[in-house]
Amino acid sequence: MTDAIRGEARGSAPVPLSVLDLVTVGSGRTATQALATSVELSRLAERRGFHRHWVAEHHSMPGVASSSPAVILAHLAAHTRRIRLGSGGVMLPNHAPLVIAEQFGTLEAFAPGRIDLGLGRAPGTDGATAAALRRTATLNEGADDFPEQLAELTRFLDDDFPDGHRYARIHAVPGPVQGPKGRPPIWLLGSSGFSARLAGLLGLPFAFAHHFSARNTIPALDLYRESFRPSGVLDAPYAMIGVSALAADEAAQARRQVLSGALAMLRLRTGRPGLVPTPEEAEAYGYSPAEREFVNDWLANIVYGTPDEVRTGLDDLRKRTGADELMITANAHGGEARLRSYELIADAYELPELPEE
Repeated sequence: MTDAIRGEARGSAPVPLSVLDLVTVGSGRTATQALATSVELSRLAERRGFHRHWVAEHHSMPGVASSSPAVILAHLAAHTRRIRLGSGGVMLPNHAPLVIAEQFGTLEAFAPGRIDLGLGRAPGTDGATAAALRRTATLNEGADDFPEQLAELTRFLDDDFPDGHRYARIHAVPGPVQGPKGRPPIWLLGSSGFSARLAGLLGLPFAFAHHFSARNTIPALDLYRESFRPSGVLDAPYAMIGVSALAADEAAQARRQVLSGALAMLRLRTGRPGLVPTPEEAEAYGYSPAEREFVNDWLANIVYGTPDEVRTGLDDLRKRTGADELMITANAHGGEARLRSYELIADAYELPELPEE
């Protein structure tokens, strides 16, 4: 069943396949090139039958050019016609709910019926940058207030504050006050149990960040399903997981590419964020024993290799988790490797070549 949330499994894929785009910037490359790759990727994903293309909010990370998801999504909407576009996600505590309602109301007006609003409660950055974004040093406040912020955002999107509420005369525009009811579906994103439980209690779709919190995947999905209450949005749970996967024509090529991403993550986790290194730099790097252990652990949670190997790995992951949709992110140095990976995965699952509209 295909609707605003549930996708359609195409080809021989067991569930819908989608794209998570971190708009990575490799060493020797520019943000302009990274953003151009995102346009190419969105068009490729649409042509090959991927269900949706999401971009994530990150800040103060040189290797990532996705600090403004709404701006990127507007650009992608202008270059596509069918594929769903969304945030994976907007970090709600960084923004006033009214601002997000206005941004995504504008996106919905640009691309009616194609926009998803994925929300997270983490800052998407370090504490100092979060303080600069929010103009406050009280960083826990946003996370603790997430359910209230979510309720306020939903009211703005639906334009249905009750009479007497202090915001009853405020309208998010573009929005329902200007015409027919209709807004982007809200997804909750998480890497732990908090958003899993909240999504279940509210009857919302849930996306789990398996690509960087693999140990928590099954417990979080179990919690989501156990907590789920049918709503006007969903009558049954719908869980998507983000998974890091990269296919190449040869297995050795795939390993060289994912090693670049692993080194980039190592540097980020040790307070040395930078551009995504080249495969040559990643291979030549002098890893300490502790760093080697981190890299090996990181690579263990990435599905990589030949197209057949990646398909097998994704199928196994889907069976273990019971995920209703897989959202694939390919973290590599160059745009060419990322684009090639999605094309190979599409071929492995016999996804159709859809005609341009």
